[in-house]
Amino acid sequence: MRHRRDHRKLNRATDQRLALLHSQVDSLLRHSRVKTTVQKARETQRLAERIITTAKRGDLHARRQVLRRIGDKDLVAHLFEEIAPRYADRYGGYTCVIRAGRRAGDNAEMAILELTD
Repeated sequence: MRHRRDHRKLNRATDQRLALLHSQVDSLLRHSRVKTTVQKARETQRLAERIITTAKRGDLHARRQVLRRIGDKDLVAHLFEEIAPRYADRYGGYTCVIRAGRRAGDNAEMAILELTD
């Protein structure tokens, strides 16, 4: 049963999983799209939506909270100055997952995670 299970483990230890998700959110915010597996895209989507919602507040505490997750000051500035104002009138749904077929090597189902316009 699935009761009270909050996230996918992605077959990794906690620190490795968090490092993977944070690097994918970093790439998503830099390039506006990431190609990855469907499961990783769904978990990255959850984290990215929370980070963008926090950035929409725009105050110093929100900036420090986002900086704790991302770590790159230039990317945080880009998030607060360009990405967050773009979604000021939205209450969610900043990203979308588009299925992109299967990977040739191991037949894993791939997806493109991108920021919506």
